[in-house]
Amino acid sequence: MDRRVGYSAEHEMFRDSVKKFLELEFAPNHQRWEEKGWIDKSFWLASGQAGLLCPTVPEAYGGLDLDYRYNAIVNEEIGYHGLMTGTVLQSDIVAGYIIDHGTEEQKLAYLPKMVSGELIAAIAMTEPGAGSDLQGIMATARRDGDGYVVNGAKTYISNGQMADLVIVVAKTSPEKAGKGISLLLVESDREGFSRGRNLDKIGQHCSDTSELFFENVRIPASNLLGEENRGFTYLMNALPQERLSLAISAQASAQRAFDEAVAFTKDRKAFGRSVFDFQNTRFSLADAKAKLQLGWAHIDWCITRHVAGDLSAAEASAAKLWHTETLWQIVDLALQLHGGAGYMNEYAIARLWRDARVQRIYGGTSEIMREIIGRSL
Repeated sequence: MDRRVGYSAEHEMFRDSVKKFLELEFAPNHQRWEEKGWIDKSFWLASGQAGLLCPTVPEAYGGLDLDYRYNAIVNEEIGYHGLMTGTVLQSDIVAGYIIDHGTEEQKLAYLPKMVSGELIAAIAMTEPGAGSDLQGIMATARRDGDGYVVNGAKTYISNGQMADLVIVVAKTSPEKAGKGISLLLVESDREGFSRGRNLDKIGQHCSDTSELFFENVRIPASNLLGEENRGFTYLMNALPQERLSLAISAQASAQRAFDEAVAFTKDRKAFGRSVFDFQNTRFSLADAKAKLQLGWAHIDWCITRHVAGDLSAAEASAAKLWHTETLWQIVDLALQLHGGAGYMNEYAIARLWRDARVQRIYGGTSEIMREIIGRSL
């Protein structure tokens, strides 16, 4: 990650502070969080105090009013450290919806607490019967007097167990299909809101992922986010940043897997010499190094375009596709080069490998990314 394009000395000072914070707050707790199934609220509060949450939030709402490059730095360092945390979801995805579409009252009510870590937020899109095709969702928000009544079930919701606020994707005009989708703010203490189990995943164990249920949850009309029936457009407009965020995380995780493989093969001996000294090992790592070099250059290109407002949906989808697929290639190679040790949970590569698999699925599967890119041709 040396000699990055588009970053100033200020950015690198911020990066150093993020690294130090993660070494202090993350390293001693990671294994406990993996076993527990979610991250302590104290980590959220410490992240907020350190300025790591929602850097792009304007100063008027308690934020630092910085550009997306600061989000990217946090994302890269969290990805490299192997910490799969909902803080990135809060900063890169949820905050943007409230900044872009929230009323002044909504911004004042939620953003300062999201910046401080006092409030944990989630977005509920996926349902048991609707994943990548959001037009197929069944959750509804029916207008009733001076409010809405929300009904439905959501699943695979990151931050679901801890969320204080959920942006719910629901149909306010079901007869209009995708053109009848709205975004609604539902606080977790509303009557009729409940959480299911913390889902048992293959990897990313310290990131809570839940089922959420809405049974006649009544919210005031003022909890509508943006305009009624404009939700699908809002979701589509936010996808470039969401998919860039996932690409950045994948690139950083791939770098960590590579670094683990280099260190292990140089230390491990076989047939009287280090595993690194075998031509197959060096050539395999050379291929991975070339991909990483190209990957970092591409990430910097994407970030620069996104900060300028020029990154298209197809470009972001291509980034998400390439970087998550490349992550899987590199992390699988890195585990293979660890030999039997790679299958042992005491080695970091085992967790990196488990955590990597879902990145080709969530945020839009690789197949959907190819479909979006194909439509742009």
